[in-house]
Amino acid sequence: MNSPEYDPANPGLADVVPVPCDDPPLRNWVLNQYFSWGKDATLIATSAELTMDQLALLYTLYYEINPSNQSFGPEGEYTVQIKAGFQDLKRFWDIDSDCIFLVATHGSMLQDRSKVFKMYKTNGASDAKANKYADSVANLFQIYPQLLNGNHPAFTFNQLATPDTILAGIGPIPPKIIIGDGVLQGFESLGLGDFAPHAILAHEFGHHIQYDLGILVKGMERGKELIPKTARRIELMADAYAAYYLFHPEGAAMGEESLQHYRNVFFNLGDCLFEDNSHHGTPSQRIAAFEWGYRLAKEPNGKGHILPSLELAKLFDAELEKILK
Repeated sequence: MNSPEYDPANPGLADVVPVPCDDPPLRNWVLNQYFSWGKDATLIATSAELTMDQLALLYTLYYEINPSNQSFGPEGEYTVQIKAGFQDLKRFWDIDSDCIFLVATHGSMLQDRSKVFKMYKTNGASDAKANKYADSVANLFQIYPQLLNGNHPAFTFNQLATPDTILAGIGPIPPKIIIGDGVLQGFESLGLGDFAPHAILAHEFGHHIQYDLGILVKGMERGKELIPKTARRIELMADAYAAYYLFHPEGAAMGEESLQHYRNVFFNLGDCLFEDNSHHGTPSQRIAAFEWGYRLAKEPNGKGHILPSLELAKLFDAELEKILK
């Protein structure tokens, strides 16, 4: 599949250099969600022992295996949009995607003691400690009503694409796209609720394209850990895949009136964590990658023709330095 002159997993990449950068509104919004709990509740809930803000996501990752019975959003309000978009993405792109599970993370999981106990056991706790921690979670909801019995968006502020893998003590896990209620609520608070679900889904689908092409390789599979420059590349490329699909005439065919809204979505997915191994690119770089994919989709000779996913990756890597600047 891959041409000898192009190694999709190991292109030459410029190191990440800190530049002037401000956190986007979405990042400030989620920080304020934690602050709204109050200092004591936040320190306890996010402690190394309880890690309550990770439990719902990890349960979905490890154990959610029923893609047909999923709803998206606290009231299921994004379900139709996301499920329809998922089917359209599978039609549009040239990868084998029938095996990908589309699943949701809901904070209501934290109200199910058996699931909470199971997660602490999965994380290595003894029966006694898992029971203690599960009781602590239930008690915290009584002591701190601001935690909303787990339905607070900070418990589910996540989106993730994972490949098929096998984890010790759990077994095989199918490839998944996971979308948490909290991130959808965050974008709704910014007035982007009509645009963010489709954009997030298209971005996470882009990661599955990268898995298929060997661009993105999980560390657990080949001992390759992401570092800032490789993480930034795959995230910005996934933005380009998303934009190409969203605005291509044969894809979602979004209208020009929605362009600025989608720019705002990708802007808000940026960060200033230049030394973090999960650095996603700055807000400005996220917009630049999105706009590159958008322009590619709108090229006059592109009508009726969809670029192979590998060809798009090659074109993106050739332009990456310009996108970064």
